[in-house]
Formats: sequence, structure tokens, C-alpha cells
Amino acid sequence: MVGFLSRCHGTRGELMCQSLTDRPDHVFRPEREFRVADAAGERPDEFFPPAILEGARPHQGGFIVSLRGLEDRSQAEFLKGRYLVLPFEELAEPEAGEFFYHELLGMAVATVEGRELGVVREVYSMDPADLLLVSDGDRETLIPFRREWFVEMDRDGGRLVVDPPEGLLDL
Repeated sequence: MVGFLSRCHGTRGELMCQSLTDRPDHVFRPEREFRVADAAGERPDEFFPPAILEGARPHQGGFIVSLRGLEDRSQAEFLKGRYLVLPFEELAEPEAGEFFYHELLGMAVATVEGRELGVVREVYSMDPADLLLVSDGDRETLIPFRREWFVEMDRDGGRLVVDPPEGLLDL
């Protein structure tokens, strides 16, 4: 997922898109072909044809996007609440210490002392830090995804080790 179409903008078929990438200049380029994800945001929805980006301009922390074939607000309404996705091979490789959101989902999380906290069930894009929803089946914990607190990130082993400030896990 590279963008979330949160709402319609104006009457000309434009949509407000929240970027889910930290490289929006690479992703939101004219003529880029996206797929629209299914309602759960898990895979491309075969009901929708490819969405061709005609334009994107920055607006309120995201982008106002225009997609080929959307002429008015009523057409854009069908895409509101959907995610835009790209094939993995079209995405820039993450740099050292960076992850795609989908890679974090299902990762085991433990403290530096070895206390198992559960697995990452959701990633919430927030400022100033994204939040990881970690669940052990009985308890859910929100942990800000800050580099200084996550001391080990093993992509291949599917494991994150956290050293949070005192009291954070008690909230």
C-alpha cells in the first residue's frame, strides 16, 4: 500500500490521498499505474481497473490526486476509503533499518530482557511516530515505533526487540 484515498476533494473527481510511503516523489508521478485494493486493503480488487495518476499536488500533509477517467465527485466516491497499491518490484528498496508496513505485520516483539509482548497486528501512521499495535491474544499494547526504542530489527527472523522507557508498557 502506498496511499489511502481518504475523501473526495471538490467536484472534479479529485481525491485526498494520505501517502503511506516516505518516498512520495518516487511513487506519486504522472502516468504511474496503481491498483485499487479490496475493501480490506489486502490485495488488488479485480472489480477496479488500473488507476492511472494524472496529477498529484501536496495538500494538508498528503496529496490531492486526479486519476484518469474520474470526471466528477460521484465517480470519485467509489474510491473513497480505498488503498492504492503497487507491485513490490516497482517500489524502492528500503534502506538499512527501514521496513515496509506489511513486513512489520506478524513480527514477534520482545523486550531486551526477553519478555515476549506478542506480535504486530497493525501499524498506525501517526505523528511524531508510527504506532505498532502489539497483541499477545489477551492484551494489546501500542508502542511508538521509534528508532531509539527498537534496538534490534530482524527482518529475516521476523523479530523486533524493544527497550521502551519505564512505564510505557504499563499503559
